[in-house]
Amino acid sequence: MQDTLRKFFDNFNTDLKVFFDEAMSRHTSLKIGGPADAFVIASSKKALAELVQKAGQESIPVHVIGGGANLLVGDRGVRGIVASSLGLAHAQIEEDGSIYSEAGMDVVRLCAIAKDKALSGLEFAAGLPGSLGGAVYMNARCYGKEFADILSQVDYFCPGDSSVRTLKMDRAGWAYKKTPFMPGGEHEGSIVLASRIKLVPGTIAAIEEEMTAHEADRRKKGHFDYPSAGSFFKNNHAFGRPSGAILDELGFRGRRKGGAMVNPKHANIFVNASGATALDMLALMEEAQDAARKAFGFELEPELVLLGEF
Repeated sequence: MQDTLRKFFDNFNTDLKVFFDEAMSRHTSLKIGGPADAFVIASSKKALAELVQKAGQESIPVHVIGGGANLLVGDRGVRGIVASSLGLAHAQIEEDGSIYSEAGMDVVRLCAIAKDKALSGLEFAAGLPGSLGGAVYMNARCYGKEFADILSQVDYFCPGDSSVRTLKMDRAGWAYKKTPFMPGGEHEGSIVLASRIKLVPGTIAAIEEEMTAHEADRRKKGHFDYPSAGSFFKNNHAFGRPSGAILDELGFRGRRKGGAMVNPKHANIFVNASGATALDMLALMEEAQDAARKAFGFELEPELVLLGEF
């Protein structure tokens, strides 16, 4: 595969940053993951789309990621190409007060831009790790609000016909941690390139106050104590209580498997406490799922996306 990839990039004209045998632990919020055969940072939406298109023509696997939040990469790494959208980080304020941003924009930075322009609507995302593209793909939700609430359009690349398309926002296909771009969705396999976020005028003081409160709450729950992926399991209203409360009842705070640990401050935050491997994290995840299943008959569904060879 290495020879194939080196030849592929030698004949590739688009300006890309390419790193061979790149440790994916450097590119995920959990700081876990073996080497990608090739790790590529695209410099533009066109470059990313062209990379995906040409790799497909050569039958080279390509996996697009953003900030690496909600991503668990296998210890044996990833075969083929891992393409990062983090080079796509341009954002602009539109005349109507909305923000049009490329997918690689850091969510924390995007929140700061909105605050500085006195635009309200992104307060719920303050302190959220990862990129805008990942947040849109997952329909990230915090403090009773989700990204589907503030999107007006999503621009995406469809590898099937090599076209860039625009999805005008309606709620069809969007739900709690569900989007048209995820497995089973109408646009499964498509790549989020940019989004338009509809915001409303506010005051810097009020926006900053709410953002600061959410960041403080995340800090209290231990989101920033160790490398983590934030909330580990999805909440299911049918269970009658959040996943964290269920795991708390089962005594999972502080539970460990190797270097993986459940944060002592919050039972639904799994962390890399000390050199955790992907297998450590999977073992801890499965132990939690087994305990919830045996005690309550609940099937806890992880938020994480698994990538690579374990």
